[in-house]
Amino acid sequence: MRIDTVLFDLDGTIIDTNELIIASFQHVLDKHNQPRTREQIIPFMGMTLEQQFEAFSGRKDVTEYVADYRSYNTIHHDTMVRGFPHVNEVISTLKERGIKLGIVTTKIRPSTMRVLELFNLLEYMDTIVTVQDVTHPKPHPEPVLTAVEQLKADPKRTLMIGDSPADIKSAQAAGVHSAAVAWSLKGAKELQKYNPDYVLQDMTDLYGIMGWELQNK
Repeated sequence: MRIDTVLFDLDGTIIDTNELIIASFQHVLDKHNQPRTREQIIPFMGMTLEQQFEAFSGRKDVTEYVADYRSYNTIHHDTMVRGFPHVNEVISTLKERGIKLGIVTTKIRPSTMRVLELFNLLEYMDTIVTVQDVTHPKPHPEPVLTAVEQLKADPKRTLMIGDSPADIKSAQAAGVHSAAVAWSLKGAKELQKYNPDYVLQDMTDLYGIMGWELQNK
């Protein structure tokens, strides 16, 4: 069945915020005398900030950690984020060909809008579901189902693309197709353990999934 709706995770999927995220976590955890290495941080990426800091600190109240994270992240945001190859080209092509597009993220709305505007991607999105728009974040199906409902999409014709197990699990629980990106810091082999329907080596691989022969416009 043809895919007519594509949902994207944000961090680590269509925008390379990886180094910013890791640096932000390390700054906060160093400040609280709970240092973590990159290797210790990466497996938790894709969860909410609260979930990650609860795991790292063992505390239930991580309000101060989250505030410190967002402060550091905001200051360093524009100088540390990068685009991934072919993302803008592919998203533009999808839009031109009538595909409904959306963002499903565990970021808060202000930072989501900021980075989408920074990389000229906001104009292409028909819906944006942030962590503030749901009761249960990924890996719960609610965020994906919310996007599907807002777009009046058919789950069987919807594809969710992400870089973490939470993205794949949320897609599967929502009854939509799932795709993992091989450029995830977690690695393609790790994500394949969760049985995504597809693994993208490059964003242009989407053309093949859509059944389009041309690899460019």
